[in-house]
Amino acid sequence: MPGRPGADAGEPAYLAGLRLRGRLVVVVGGGSVVQRRLPLLLDSGALVTVVSPVVTAAVEALVSAGRVRHVARDYRPGDLADAWYVIVATDDPAVNAAAAAEAEERRTFCVRSDAGTRGSAVTPATTRHGDVTVGVVAHGDHRRSAALRTALRGALQSGLAAAGDGPARAGVALIGGGPGDPELITVRGRRLLARADVVVADHLAPAQLLAELAPGTEVVDASKLPYGRSMQQEQINALLIEHARAGRFVARLKGGDPYVFGRGFEELLACADAGVPVTVVPGITSAFSVPSAADVPVTHRGVAHEVVVVSGHLPPGHADSLVDWDALGRLSGTVVILMGVRRLQAFAEALIAAGRPAGTPAAIIQEGTTAHQRVVRAPLSEIARRAEEAGVRPPAVTVIGPVVDVGASVRTRGSFDA
Repeated sequence: MPGRPGADAGEPAYLAGLRLRGRLVVVVGGGSVVQRRLPLLLDSGALVTVVSPVVTAAVEALVSAGRVRHVARDYRPGDLADAWYVIVATDDPAVNAAAAAEAEERRTFCVRSDAGTRGSAVTPATTRHGDVTVGVVAHGDHRRSAALRTALRGALQSGLAAAGDGPARAGVALIGGGPGDPELITVRGRRLLARADVVVADHLAPAQLLAELAPGTEVVDASKLPYGRSMQQEQINALLIEHARAGRFVARLKGGDPYVFGRGFEELLACADAGVPVTVVPGITSAFSVPSAADVPVTHRGVAHEVVVVSGHLPPGHADSLVDWDALGRLSGTVVILMGVRRLQAFAEALIAAGRPAGTPAAIIQEGTTAHQRVVRAPLSEIARRAEEAGVRPPAVTVIGPVVDVGASVRTRGSFDA
């Protein structure tokens, strides 16, 4: 009824999913609480107006991008006209109370962020799992709501709780598994992996993820071992297409990111030519994450203004090589070499011959982000010899440039200094 002051703490809330696309939502306040609320409102398609004399930098960025309308002044009666939903979140309780009272008079549901039980609505703690949204309301106790939401999210992501997912439609998901640590796969990647009928896995994909697969999931080993056994790319393409055409959902699990020297786009093109639908799930590339795990930032302010990621699959001077080693030698920034253990001496010599100082700091990181990570550091002229002495084997990432010494005082456990 008009003038009702709001719910008491023990009054249960009626949960409803609001469809706000194209409808006006007025937010009174421009601080950190508003900053947290805006993304979901915008994702829902709401037309958002923020009324506040000042806003945070993040809110200002949304205003500058044209995604949010900003009324740069204090709240005034009448600001809530035509609003379907209102959120009040200023640091002045009197302003919050006045805006909530106007919303009540207009019969517009209103959330009071400073006093949840005094508004006519409560913002649930939410999480999304695929196409399912879960909301938790604990009678205005936001901390309890958030804790329960986090627990539910973890259960959904780990498979301990089912989200009612039906069988995935036939097709292929190209999933980047990340640099090695199984916890570094994306949430979406893990979710799709759990729904797969068939998993076609590279040897660089985190092996622990395979232990989490549902019973009955077929696993195909599509490893390309360095200088060893290797499943041909054409055979992998054929397997993906064959299983998808048989009505199965296929997860193609790769290490790193599918499109960073992972031949992911070749597989997408093959599937597209065969009429097989493909979903691409980007992964954390080892080119940047493995150095990070070894306290080597590939860029650092005032140290490196460029990063070049190079495939070490072919040696300098090879007829099929597309790498301009002379140009790389003239750079002063960071060079990251993937798949370069065997030819590291040739790469170092090519860079030095092209002008890179022999004393340039370098590091090679084996099995980065895993419990078996090892790091060898040395000048560029010595890095290949030191790596061989230390017994470094693939997979390993090499970083060359002044950034290698930026973290000299923050040595990663298990590193070898030369």
